[in-house]
Amino acid sequence: MARSEAAKRAQALLEGETGRTYAEEAGIRVRDTPQPMYQLLVLAHLLSARIRAATAVAAARALFSAGLRSPRRMRDATWQERVDALGEGGYRRYDERTATQLGDEAELLLEKYGGDLRRMRAEADGDVDALRAALREMPGIGPAGADIFLREAQAVWPEVSPYFDQRALEGARRAGLPADRAALADLVPREDLPALAAALVRTSLDRPSTRAENAA
Repeated sequence: MARSEAAKRAQALLEGETGRTYAEEAGIRVRDTPQPMYQLLVLAHLLSARIRAATAVAAARALFSAGLRSPRRMRDATWQERVDALGEGGYRRYDERTATQLGDEAELLLEKYGGDLRRMRAEADGDVDALRAALREMPGIGPAGADIFLREAQAVWPEVSPYFDQRALEGARRAGLPADRAALADLVPREDLPALAAALVRTSLDRPSTRAENAA
């Protein structure tokens, strides 16, 4: 396919219903400051479960509305407060386990990085594999959660970009786009890469066997 045609298809994805990042849906304005990056970690955690993406986004919104917007507030909340917020967002299938993991995750983040994911980034020193491995040390963040976080974090952490994981590349194939990271990155401006990655993930999930699953 000619690049011009591929670029038109990519632009159509961005302009359609799929062309929003998951952070945008959750009301997170991604910036390279501690609180929004932590909120992005929480969202990635929730999205990585085998649950509908819309439910995970609603649960993230409910947690933030309950004031659990920072690792300190998350850690200091009671387990029941975390369970109740998750339930308010409809995240009932994994609410008890996730409430425990979110508390443990916040505690580790505070102990190891002072609650600031930018310190994790600094320790990785531009090594994306090292950053991915550090993310996976967080309770409840597995390979899928790390991928979700990095897909969205590339908006403000340029060393991560272009970040298209296997789910996004599967979506590219389904959309008739090149399943190649560099080729995809050449289709849209750099600032649109997180939205394109999210659109491709939604495209990969647009089949009956995965509609009930998460965005990972």
